[in-house]
Amino acid sequence: MPVEYSGIAKEHTAVRTAAGLFDVSHMGEFQVTGDHALDLVQHVTSNDASSLADGQAQYSALTTPEGTAVDDLLVYRHAEDHFMLVVNAANIDIDLEWIQSHNTFGARVENVSDRIGLLALQGPRAAQILQPLTDIALTGVLPYHFVSGKVLGVDTLLSRTGYTGEDGFELYFAATESERLWNGILKSGEPSGLLAAGLGARNTLRLEAKFLLYGNDLDRTTTLLEAGLGWIVKFKKSGFIGRESLARQKAEGVQRKLAGFVMLGRDIARDHYPVYVNGVEVSHVTSGSPSITLKQNIGLTYLPLAHTAPGTKLQVSVRGRACEAEVVQTPFYKRKDS
Repeated sequence: MPVEYSGIAKEHTAVRTAAGLFDVSHMGEFQVTGDHALDLVQHVTSNDASSLADGQAQYSALTTPEGTAVDDLLVYRHAEDHFMLVVNAANIDIDLEWIQSHNTFGARVENVSDRIGLLALQGPRAAQILQPLTDIALTGVLPYHFVSGKVLGVDTLLSRTGYTGEDGFELYFAATESERLWNGILKSGEPSGLLAAGLGARNTLRLEAKFLLYGNDLDRTTTLLEAGLGWIVKFKKSGFIGRESLARQKAEGVQRKLAGFVMLGRDIARDHYPVYVNGVEVSHVTSGSPSITLKQNIGLTYLPLAHTAPGTKLQVSVRGRACEAEVVQTPFYKRKDS
């Protein structure tokens, strides 16, 4: 997928106002099957997969013993003995090795990434564009639920999920059908304002919605609690990797936290720029970009807990200049009907 097709700002705006189509086939998919599939998923992930019904998905994370993140992922439950894990492209081999190394349950773990195509149709007109192309009643597909059916005659697993902050769907299908679905959906959606969207718009959209990017905002040096992901840590579930470390950190309290900020001037806070509080370097920008929707320059950074309240002033070093910024509530953008 290219950085852009017709321009990042144009593609970003299309997703916020109409729809965009992303080819995200680079993502990884693992099938976990067998009598102890649930046991393995429960052990390696932080969220509670036992709470899922068939046809339901959840956001979760693979955790280290220290409570940091090997990766973040989506968990799909087909049945009690069949789950699909969707992981980040750069981590496919790492995640597969991690899961297999902790598979003391005898579950079968199969990497099917190369056989699966994945398109994401996102935006307020996504359902309107997709409905004439499928036999699935889209009004019956709730957020974080999925069903199987046909799209343009192709067998598809259709999930009401996404990475943009808008309504939308992700479509899993045989990789050999990728061109057929891509071209067919784009052609059908063109009168409704659908545009092909690339990596640039995907990044600006997810940052506005404060969806974390693994390797930037979340990694093996950041715990889920520091990243603000305590809501996917289910302490009532015993035995998952990292539970003890996270429980201890929760009891003691985190010392730093991921916070959102806006630049007070026209300067742009780019990834990795140093961050200062009262003249002392405390962190760096984990993600930073202009907000195309809000017409502000925004970013994320880890700050000492005492400096994470909205209104707190900080400075971002932009090419050696200390530029003023202010901590704000996140997400930066939230759609009105969400």
